[in-house]
Amino acid sequence: MFGVIVNVITVIFGSCIGLLFKKGIPERVSSAAMTGLGACTLYIGISGSLCGENVLILIASVVLGAIVGTLLNIDGAINAFAGKIEARFRKSGENVSLAEGLVSATLLFCVGSMTVTGSIQAGLTGDNSVLITKAMLDLVSSMMLASSLGVGVLLSSVSVFVIQGGLVLLAGLLSPLMSTGAVNEMTCAGSLLIIMIGTNLMGITKIKVADFLPAIVFAPVIYNLLPLFEKLGQIFA
Repeated sequence: MFGVIVNVITVIFGSCIGLLFKKGIPERVSSAAMTGLGACTLYIGISGSLCGENVLILIASVVLGAIVGTLLNIDGAINAFAGKIEARFRKSGENVSLAEGLVSATLLFCVGSMTVTGSIQAGLTGDNSVLITKAMLDLVSSMMLASSLGVGVLLSSVSVFVIQGGLVLLAGLLSPLMSTGAVNEMTCAGSLLIIMIGTNLMGITKIKVADFLPAIVFAPVIYNLLPLFEKLGQIFA
């Protein structure tokens, strides 16, 4: 868990620095920074989406994820939770909600091959090198995000601890299922959600990204079940 704790600390530290800078940034500069951040987020999402090798897995995971997420109203639940905290932290005139910062930062910090492979590696062998490398990257990213998205980025440190810590503790059970291909498909689906975040930040769309979160879980599951479906198809062909 050492690597996870280091990652959490860097996110907290970077977010605090970003929040300090945010106080002295004029509204027009903040708006321009938000557009730039959205463009960079689009780039990150597009780069990660190229990891996928089977577009059918992406389509199935996103559609199933959207259906499950919408039925569970994940976005509504997160906004209700964030609203209680937001009443204390949000200042008048701010355009970014705490929930948006929380969801955006959580996806950016927790979706990707470094998160999964680093956590499993740490859980199985005790090697935290990948997570510590990721922590240094997240230090810089959290500064930039917090300066534009506010205190929600700071709260995402809890998500980092829960998600990465859970992967470390469950490494023995998850490692057989999280092959390179499964991780790539999960990264691809998660990156599509990051693209949605980028368009939201740029004001192009208003997608309820949280409702698509189950897609990240469906992607590796479908990848591992696909060979079974193919065998069944051959039997009944």
